[in-house]
This record gives sequence, C-alpha cells and structure tokens, in this order.
Amino acid sequence: MAFSPQFLEELRNRLSIADVIGRKLRLQKRGREYHALCPFHNEKTPSFTISEEKGFFHCFGCGAHGDVVGFVMRNEGLSFPEAVEKLAQEAGLPVPVSAPEDRQRAQRQTSGLAVLEAAAAWYEERLRSAAGRSALDYLKGRGLEETTIARFRLGYAPDSRGALKLALTGAGFPEALLVEAGLLIQPDNANGRGGAPYDRFRGRVMFPITDRRGRVIAFGGRILGDGEPKYLNSPETPLFHKGRTLYGLAQALKAAREKDEIIVAEGYMDVIALAQAGFAQSVAPLGTALTEEQMVELWRLAPEPVLCFDGDAAGERAAARAADRALPLLKPGQSLRFALLPPGEDPDSLVREQGGAALREVIDRARPLVAVLWQMEATGHRLDTPERRAGFRERLRERLHRIADRTVYQDYRIEMDRRLDAEFGNGRYSGGSPAGGFPGRSGWARGSKLLPGQRTSAGGEAARRGMPDPSRLQQEIALAVAINHPDLLAQHAEELAQTVFPTGKLDQLRQALVDAVALHPELDSQMLRHYLSQQGLSGVLDALLHRTKDKRFTLPDAPPEQASEGFLHILALMREREARRETDAAARRLAEDMTDEALAQFEAKQRVSLEGESRRRDLDR
Repeated sequence: MAFSPQFLEELRNRLSIADVIGRKLRLQKRGREYHALCPFHNEKTPSFTISEEKGFFHCFGCGAHGDVVGFVMRNEGLSFPEAVEKLAQEAGLPVPVSAPEDRQRAQRQTSGLAVLEAAAAWYEERLRSAAGRSALDYLKGRGLEETTIARFRLGYAPDSRGALKLALTGAGFPEALLVEAGLLIQPDNANGRGGAPYDRFRGRVMFPITDRRGRVIAFGGRILGDGEPKYLNSPETPLFHKGRTLYGLAQALKAAREKDEIIVAEGYMDVIALAQAGFAQSVAPLGTALTEEQMVELWRLAPEPVLCFDGDAAGERAAARAADRALPLLKPGQSLRFALLPPGEDPDSLVREQGGAALREVIDRARPLVAVLWQMEATGHRLDTPERRAGFRERLRERLHRIADRTVYQDYRIEMDRRLDAEFGNGRYSGGSPAGGFPGRSGWARGSKLLPGQRTSAGGEAARRGMPDPSRLQQEIALAVAINHPDLLAQHAEELAQTVFPTGKLDQLRQALVDAVALHPELDSQMLRHYLSQQGLSGVLDALLHRTKDKRFTLPDAPPEQASEGFLHILALMREREARRETDAAARRLAEDMTDEALAQFEAKQRVSLEGESRRRDLDR
C-alpha cells in the first residue's frame, strides 16, 4: 500500500515521537533531547537519543536511526504499512485508500504549497515597492525592526482586484488552483453563472501563516485605515484548517524546546512583538478561541502553556473559554497557566512601552488553572448565605466533573476542598474533605464528627486498632487480579476507569492499567508488568503483589473461573462499600437539612446500597 507524503507528514505531526517511544522505554530528558537504553542492542550506558524537534531517533552505539514509523517497525517487527496503520489508529487518523484520486489530491496539495509560497514572495516584494510604502510605515510605526519583518515574511497586498491574480497566472499557476488555495474569491451570482475570480486580499498588510515546518499554508491580512473586517484570514482549504493551526509555531519551536515554555497571545502583532522582545516562544490562535487540537499541540511543546490575554473583559472571557475547554483534556503534569495583563494593555503595547522585563513579570505571576476556575464561579456572585455558598459549591462540582482523568480530578477536588475550608470553613481541613466541604464523586464530604447512629469507616476503625485497612486491601486484590489476568482487566476496564482509589499510588496504578488496556488490548501479564514498570510504578507493583500472594485466586496460575469469581466478588464488595459511603453522606445531609429533596436523595442512595448488598450476597451463594 502506498501512502502519500502529505498523509505521512500529518501522521508524524500528530504523534510525539518521545511519547510513542516512551511507552516502550524509560526516557530521561537532557536538555532538548531524550535518552534511553537502546532496545536494539545490549548496552549499560544510554546511547539511544530521541529528538522531538527533529522527529527522529538515533543510537550512537549500533547506528539505528529513523522516525516514529521506523521505530515501531523495528521494535514490533511490523512492515511499513502495518506500522503506519497502527500509528494512524493511535492518532485517530483515517488511513487513505490508495487510488488515482488520492494521488491526484496529493499532487494538488503539492501545487497548493507552491502557489502559496509564490504568493508570499510576491506580497513581500510589494511591501518593498512604492505601492507598499504605507504598509511598511505602518509596521515600522508599530516598532518592528527590519529583521523581524523579514523573519515573519510580512508583506503587502495592493488595493487591486486582480494584481495577484495577474502575477501568478502569468507565472503559470492555473486560476482554479488560486481559488482552491484561498487566494482568489470565486463569485457566486444569483443566476448561478458566477463571475471572474478576484483577489481575496486587497489593501492589507499580509501575515503568512505556516505549518510547523515553516511552509506557507494560508494568510492573514490587516486592513490599512478604516474598514471591516479589520483582520481577514484565508478560508479553510485542503492545506489550512484554522482550528489546528497556531500562528508563529514554526518560528517558536526552537525557543519553546530550549526554554520548556510556550506563550499564547491573541493575535499576529502580539506574537511578532513578543518575539522581537525576546519571547520567541510565542504563538497565537487564528482569531478564534483556543481549540482542543491547538491545546494538544501546545502540550507537545511545554507541560503548562501560558495563555497571555489582554487585561479587559474580552480577555477574561477568552481565559474562561480556554479554561473550560481544557478540563476534559487535563492529565497529570499537563495544565494551563493564565497571565492577565494590566487593564488597557496587550502584549504588543506592554513590551513597546515598558519593555520585556514588564512582560516577564506578568508571565511569572501567571495563575494556575485551578485559580481561574475558582474565580470564574466566584465573580459576580454573593456568597454571604448558606444557600449561596451551596450554589457556589455546586457550580464548582459541575466544572470539576468535566475532568476525565481521575487522578487529576481527585487532586482538583482536594484543592477545592482546601480553598472552600479556608474561605468558609472552621479550619479543620487536614488534606481530606473539610467541614462543609466540596461535593466529590461519592457524595458531600463532611466534617469528622459522626451523627448519632452512623458508622465509622472501616478504614478509620482498622487504623485505630493497628489493623490493615480492608478497603485498601480490596483495592490491592482487585489490581492484583487485573495484573495477573489481563483478560479480566479488559472485560472490566470501564468499571475500573470509573472508580477512584483514595490512595495516590494505588490510584496511579489503577489509571495506568486502564490506559494500558486501552492502548494495547493484546497485552499479556508479563507485558503489562513491563508497561507498569516503565511508568515508574515497579515499587508499588511489587509491594502489592507481595501483599496479595496469599489470595490464591489472584495468582497467575489460578484457574480462570476461580480468578473471575474472586474478581467479581471483590468488585461487588468495593461497590457496596462505595454505596454505603454515599448513603452515610446522604444521611448526614438529611440530618442537617430536613427537606424533601434531601430525603429523596437519602432514599435513593439507600435503595442503591441495598441492591448492591443483595447482588453481593447472590455472589456469596
């Protein structure tokens, strides 16, 4: 099967070579590169190097070299088509069917890049002509230096309906190709016949938009003088997808890798001014809110991109949209920070008037995402009554439930508990749920005092008596079975994914198991243990297997029926314990707030708890 160069390039762009290789090897970051023990020959000192920036690996010991496709071919013994199809599935990229129309499309894309490059060069020339004097004066009036103008390849589109069209068709480019590339507008008259195509960009300063390799794929244009729209972008084309593209990415890559930082501004001029002021690691979306695909691209460059928004109401709205959109994508170590500029300032004006040091101070004071979420729900709301504070907690709860990663969700819940206790509580917070605390996935967390007739937790009672925590032991047994019997893990991965373990290390192990079976459903027990060790979990894994070795059904050689029966029993016990916790929480709420709603919630939780106990008793029989 033949794959077009465009498809292979898109595949490589969507995948991080360090992430792919990191699933197989333990990587160590040194400067801008990663190092590991070579998987293709025996060695004790790492000589295997991965360059994320260049997209290849190289072993100085055995000479192995290649890109992400080549690594999968070598490491997994796959053919080139098999490796491409495997990686395409991981990247969510449909594999194209090799057909004449696909080859024709690939040729059109090559031609499209050529005509866009020719247009960029022509716009650059016009900027230096007599007709472009006003555009050049505008750029220099904004404080841009000649080297900056050249680096970003700024240009000028004359105020003419046919100047670009005449120049490029005269150079041999078909008119239809100019329309497809977004350089010309094809009128659509009411009678359906249409008129002659004409230049899309007229009387504008031109900003070439490139892909990550620096190839021109589209343009943005700013009008000189009055007129609407102030900024005009190319339309969507086979080469240009606005929601996937970041302006200035090609120029920012090197600095972002070196500084482990990426700054997101709002517009073209902000990016250019920041780069000139020493912040080359700056990019911008293209006139819209930051998309999920753009966030993923940013996280490939830095773990916590800094969103630098204008200090006005529009900037705050943009920050809120980005924060809300990021929640389902958060992962351990992967978040956003928010730098709001002083009122009336944007990055361009701030660096021109106060210099780069002023902007550096703003960036260093950037707020974490959790603080922005808190502010979003607190701003504009009075919190001076129990009902209003309860509403505030409910809004936070709804926000946090959008976080898909369970480990991140748990840490956000704990942090919100701490903030709520500091703001409204009585100082009893100690790392768990505070008095009057945050609503978690299993009910409203309350203080440590029990209401009459309520049970203490089994874990707390066991701890007081110096005995093992039964809930932790159940979790360890469930994980041991899943590790030694991956077929059961695959069958019940969804249930494990929806269960959060209070113990941090056990929950990391649980999440890693869920991730492993999602990425590699075919893993056997040995491969699964190797994967967990690569995730830095070998210590907790060994301890867990040692503590559960007396449970016969957890062991690798246990009969499948016995392992399955024991696993289902443990899951039922865990569900029952969770249901009891939720019932107790509902009882506490009912005792504090005797309303029909609280009563209905208590009765519903009680029914679920009783049904769980009944199912568990059925399993016991």
